[in-house]
Order: sequence, then structure tokens, then C-alpha cells
Amino acid sequence: MSITPTTTRAAIAVAIAGITASLLTGCFGNPGNVNQAVEDAIESATGGDVSLDGDLPADFPTSVPLIEGDVNVAAGAGGSEGWVVVITPSASDDPVGEAASALEAAGFTADPKVTGEGAALYSNGEYTVLIVGKGTAVSYTVTPEQ
Repeated sequence: MSITPTTTRAAIAVAIAGITASLLTGCFGNPGNVNQAVEDAIESATGGDVSLDGDLPADFPTSVPLIEGDVNVAAGAGGSEGWVVVITPSASDDPVGEAASALEAAGFTADPKVTGEGAALYSNGEYTVLIVGKGTAVSYTVTPEQ
């Protein structure tokens, strides 16, 4: 699996957006305006779809199951670039385990070379999904298989 420069830029932009939004929302009266400004800036820079308010990108694959919870960050350029989604689960003692179980139930197979504490890599012939989590959030990185 290779990481393209656009994917790297998108991942960095999403991380910066999350940090910026969390810092700025405490300083300004309307966090929605801050989130929208950050989303617009990232979308302009990457050409991708970004959401900091709970919406998945319109082209996020429905064949990739997500755990129940609040979508904190969702971004994607679609196509060969893929998507990144960060979810805070509604109620789970093991959100990575829950995410892994959901992927397996949907027909995804784990790659034993990449599975470790708090992380796992799955594929189903159409998509590769990296799940990473510690504590109360799970990050999904979804890329189409080439």
C-alpha cells in the first residue's frame, strides 16, 4: 500500500483542522462558523470533502461499516485518494475491537502483519481499511484497492 502526496496532505490538513477547531471554538462565540471556515480552507487546499460537524463525505463507501457514535472529523477526496473518519463511540469499552468485529462481519479480512494493540488493517478486495484507536476515539482510513 502506498501513500500518495495528496493523501498525506489531506491527512495533515485534517489533523490541523481538528486541532484548530478545538482551540478556536473555546475563543469564539459560534463554533459552527469556525468549523465552516476550517472546512472551507481545507477543501480549497485539498480539493476534498471535509466535515467537522458529523457528516460523512457524500461518496463514502456504504460497504465500510462504522461503529455507532459521533463523527468528529470526516474527509475524503474520493476516488483513489480515499477517506478519513474519526468517531467517538456512543458506548463501547473497546471501540477498536467493535470496529474490527463490524468489518469482519461485513466480509473484511484482517492482515495479521499489521494488526497490533490499538490498530488493525482490513481489506475486502474493494477497500483497504486501517483502524486506529486508543481510549475513546477510532480513526478509519479507507482507500480503494488498486
